[in-house]
This record gives sequence, C-alpha cells and structure tokens, in this order.
Amino acid sequence: MSETTSITPTRPYMVRALYQWIEDNDLTPYLMVDATAENVQIPTEHVQDGRIVLNIASRATGNMSMENDYIHFSARFGGVSQDIWVPLTAVLGIYAKENSQGMFFDPNEYDNYQPEGDSPVAAKKSPTAAPKPKRDNKAGLKVLK
Repeated sequence: MSETTSITPTRPYMVRALYQWIEDNDLTPYLMVDATAENVQIPTEHVQDGRIVLNIASRATGNMSMENDYIHFSARFGGVSQDIWVPLTAVLGIYAKENSQGMFFDPNEYDNYQPEGDSPVAAKKSPTAAPKPKRDNKAGLKVLK
C-alpha cells in the first residue's frame, strides 16, 4: 500500500454489523453520538454533556439508511417526527440497551482519513447540502396496456 492511499475506517462496517446483531437478538440498539460534531442533525433538547443516545431500533425509526459516511432516519421526539442525520465521524458507540454489549470507537479514527476527492466525510451527504439538479432526460418505465 502506498503512503498516498488512505484505508477506509472500520466504523461504518462495525456499526452496521452490530446493529444487525443487536436486532437479530431482539435487543434494542442504542447509538451514542457526539452532538457537538459538524453536520449532526438531532433534537438538541435531548443532548446531555455534549452527547445524545438515540434508540435506532427498526421499530422506533423510519427510512433508516446506514451508509459509509452517515446514518439517516426519521424518528418521533415528543410526538413530532424529525429527520436525524449523523455523520459516522460523530458516532461514539453502538450498544444494546438491555445488556450494554456493543462497541465504542476510537475518537481519532478519522483524523488522517481523506476520502477520494479530498472532501470532508461528513459533508458528502450533509442535510444542508444543495440538492442535485434533476435531469430532464432521465430514463423511466412506461406502463403498457
């Protein structure tokens, strides 16, 4: 491996694997997030000591998407549905509510990592990023009768 090649962080893969393991065992996956990190979109009224713990069980969330650079889902807080965006760089740990089994991550894991194109990891899918322009000539399906 050359010095210019940057190996991808393990955090997104471990989060997905532990999430699946926790759900497969009928436990409740909790995600601990650094609420002070850039591009975190969470309900700030639930932040304590700069952190928030989110219940990310499939029964508590909607439209969950776990990518290599972010986690996105919708959830209800105080009866109000909110979109949640968590860059993987802000994930401190994932564990089961019932037995605390899980994993906490090295806070320095992303310090020397630069994805291709030298763009910040968290900004790739930022909730505030401008939407991509729509193509006029996009392919589609047509219902034939």
